[in-house]
Order: sequence, then structure tokens, then C-alpha cells
Amino acid sequence: MKRLITALGAFLAGEDGPTAAEYALMAGFVVVAIAAVVGRLGGVVSASFSTVSSMIS
Repeated sequence: MKRLITALGAFLAGEDGPTAAEYALMAGFVVVAIAAVVGRLGGVVSASFSTVSSMIS
């Protein structure tokens, strides 16, 4: 248990901890942006396919 606490303390005291957190935040923002674009684009593509389908029928 003491080794775990020591390792956690070293992780938090080092420079890698904040850097990893910053990368995690950036990755989260990228995921949210991609989800928003795909959600928006999905509606447009669906409408386009519906239009083409109705024209073929």
C-alpha cells in the first residue's frame, strides 16, 4: 500500500501528470466536436437519401 501511495505522489508531483490531463481534455473536446459534426451531417445525409429514394420511386 505504501508503494502505491509513493507512486501516486510521484505521479502527481511530476510533469507528466498535468500533461496527461491536458491531453485527456483535448481528446475529450475532439470527441465532442466529432460527435456534433457527425450528428449534424447524419441528418443531411438522411434527407438526401430520402429525396433520392422518392425521386426513384
